[in-house]
Amino acid sequence: MTSPASSPTASPIPPVVPAGRLRDSEQPTLALSTDAELRPWRPADAQVLVAACQDPDIVHWNRPARISPDGARDKIAHWHRRWHDEQAAIWAVAGAGGGAAVGLAGIGDIDLRGGSAEFLYWLLPAGRGRGLAVSATVRISRWAMDELGLHRLRISHSVANPASCRVAERAGFRLEGTMRSALLHADGWHDEHLHARVAGDDWPDPA
Repeated sequence: MTSPASSPTASPIPPVVPAGRLRDSEQPTLALSTDAELRPWRPADAQVLVAACQDPDIVHWNRPARISPDGARDKIAHWHRRWHDEQAAIWAVAGAGGGAAVGLAGIGDIDLRGGSAEFLYWLLPAGRGRGLAVSATVRISRWAMDELGLHRLRISHSVANPASCRVAERAGFRLEGTMRSALLHADGWHDEHLHARVAGDDWPDPA
C-alpha cells in the first residue's frame, strides 16, 4: 500500500500566497502618521536616491553604488517591475500627501509560495530621529501579513549597527541568532543579527 506522502497523486503543499496577488494589484500608499506616509517611488524622486548613495551612513551599512540621476530613474523603474514580477515591494518614506521622500522601506526576496520576505530600509538625515524606520517597518509588516498573506518576515543587519537592531526590536522582530561572517563591508566581513516575526506574533504597542 502506497502511503499518501509518497503517492504520485498526492496533492502538493499549496502556496502560502497565490501567484498574482501583487501583479494584479496597484501598489498602495500606506499612511504612517498625520505627516508621513509610504508611497510608490516616482521618477521625480531620482535626486533622493543620488543623495542616499552619497550619505556616509547609508553607504556604510547598505553598500549602494554611486548613481547618476538617469541611473536613479532606471532604479525606480526597476522597483516597479519587481512589484509586477512579485519579487519586491519598495516604498518611499515621504511627507504626507505625496510629499518629499526622505527614505526607503520595503520588502525584497519575496517568496509567495513559501510565504516569506526580507526587510530593507534606510533614512536620509531629514528623516532620522522621528521614529519613521520603526513605524514604516510595522506598517509594511501589517500590510505584508494581514493583506498580502505572508507568514514570516526577517531583518538582518551587521552586529556593529545597534541602531538597526533597535529598529528591528521595537518593530516586534525577535532576535533569532547571529550569522557569522555573513556580509562583506568596506572594513571587512561582519557578523549579522537575524531578526524575524511570524504570523501570530504580538504587534508592538503604538509609540
